Amino acid sequence: MIQLNPLWLAGGLIGGVSALLILAYALVKDKKTSMGFERNISDGEIVRRLAHYARPYLGSFAVAGLLMLFSIVYDIVSPLIVGYVEEMLVGDFALRSLFATVAVYAGVLVFSMVSSYFQAVILQKAGQRIISDLREDLFTHIESLSHQQLNEIPVGKLVTRVTNDTNAISMMFTNLLVNLAKNCFVILGILGAMLLVNYELTLMVLCFVPFIVLFTVIFRRFSRRAYRRVKDCTTDINTYLSENLSGIKITQIFGREDVRMEDFRRRSEALGKAKRDEIFVFGVFRPLVYMLYISSVLCLFYLGGMGYLDGHSFLGQTISGGTIVTFYMYISKFYNPIQNLAEQFNWLQSAMASSEKVFSILDLKPTMVDAPDAIDLPVIQGDIEFRDVWFSYVPGEWVLQGVSFHVSPRQTVAFVGSTGSGKSTILSLICRNYEFQKGQILIDGVDIRKIKISCIRSHFGQMLQDVFLFSGTIRSNIVLRMEDVPDQRILEVCRYVNADHFIDKLEGGLDEPVRERGNNFSAGQRQLISFARTILHEPAVMILDEATANIDTETELLIQDSLEKMRSVGTMLIVAHRLSTIQHADNIIVLSHGRILEQGTHQQLLEKRGRYYQLYTLQYHKEQMRKETAR
Repeated sequence: MIQLNPLWLAGGLIGGVSALLILAYALVKDKKTSMGFERNISDGEIVRRLAHYARPYLGSFAVAGLLMLFSIVYDIVSPLIVGYVEEMLVGDFALRSLFATVAVYAGVLVFSMVSSYFQAVILQKAGQRIISDLREDLFTHIESLSHQQLNEIPVGKLVTRVTNDTNAISMMFTNLLVNLAKNCFVILGILGAMLLVNYELTLMVLCFVPFIVLFTVIFRRFSRRAYRRVKDCTTDINTYLSENLSGIKITQIFGREDVRMEDFRRRSEALGKAKRDEIFVFGVFRPLVYMLYISSVLCLFYLGGMGYLDGHSFLGQTISGGTIVTFYMYISKFYNPIQNLAEQFNWLQSAMASSEKVFSILDLKPTMVDAPDAIDLPVIQGDIEFRDVWFSYVPGEWVLQGVSFHVSPRQTVAFVGSTGSGKSTILSLICRNYEFQKGQILIDGVDIRKIKISCIRSHFGQMLQDVFLFSGTIRSNIVLRMEDVPDQRILEVCRYVNADHFIDKLEGGLDEPVRERGNNFSAGQRQLISFARTILHEPAVMILDEATANIDTETELLIQDSLEKMRSVGTMLIVAHRLSTIQHADNIIVLSHGRILEQGTHQQLLEKRGRYYQLYTLQYHKEQMRKETAR
């Protein structure tokens, strides 16, 4: 009768699976570029930059590494202790020796568990501090980017970089690196221990190592693709949510909820598919490694059983029962770190990819930076001059074409014109939100490019049409983190701009909660809070960009009174479509297609009967018709 050797069965099964995996590996190509995931920063550079953040906490990592050694000792010593107990049970049994051995085992286990606990605590503290430092640097850098750069990067993408990607990096510091090192040491330690116990059985175990390496290499290919798809889909859905939740009111107004839901469903399904593919890869890899583990255990039992029961030897060495028990535990401890190594290596790749995405934001050079010889102006009088200024958002498409004008200190100057004529662009250039291509802008006779950006913005107060209020209270939105501002001063400013008319009626007063973007206040109330915020900071130059648009008549009267008061504060630059709000301006500049058509006072421009006269007459007739209709 032919005796079937289980070694041949295990070898045939493993060989067949290996052939199928090699075929799949050859057929699937890793097209990084087509997947939008081409690496631009080398792993060495990423490690160097991450090491910069980890360097202050090297002491914590050293202590964690020392504690890790104790758990490694447990993994190596515990099978020897159990094997010794097996030998004791079949040999000269002594209860006292058994108790002593069990006590040693329990002591090693408890010490290992305590070491693992403190190791985890130390790593979590160090890792969170590192990520906190990285997040602060990332957030600070985002704040330094110009308006143009921030317009080009979706908000959802930035949120993903600050949250999801830094979380992946946090996992690397708090878990991956130490466990990778631990698993490597455990594998080496177990191999050494197995060689000392029985080198023949160790060689048998090593016969499976090439297949482990093969499966791991193939697994890396597929898992890397799965990770990339998950990250791309996560970024896509975060970007979509950020944009559409901010504009959900528009969606509701136009009844496009179903369309938006369908768009969201497609992105959600894409993320779900990517997650399923990721799970499938791990679902295949884990059983394959488990198959190798079971095969090696079966081979151990076969060879061990033959040597122990029938008196046979394997490669000249007889195997005892204690040896079989010891090797059984060693094989289990040998395969676990190998399986973990493969998964952790891919998590490490994911963390490296996240690191690259974070550093790609940190590597963005702000387009608006101070010149090397930029200066601080302790006081700004408010003298502003444009000399033949040209500007374009898109190369070749000029928004401003040779604009020149002069604003004297404490003057009120208004800019009028049709949409797209360049009014708001002029105000943005004065605040250095964008860089102009030609010409010169002077503040108090100094080229604006030679003044520090922070200095300019600290002396300028901007009041925009779309007032942004932060979640918090009215007080926090007025002071904007200014320290030690007494309530008396805040209330004084509120009365000055007529904001006290509605604040005094609120139950919480200055402590009234402000919801997201101030949606629990009307447009006029938000504008008055913006006026109070600006006046509290005592700017030398005030900028109002359509500050009276979309305001009800009653609130408009309050705002008009506030504007008259603020004219005495400093230089005022106004952009307004309602010409009735700028009749008292010292100078009115009329723009069209990026050029100045005419300028002068209200009366002077009416006498010219030019473009301003046409705009004013048209608005006047519309207002009269509105009043007639109201009657």
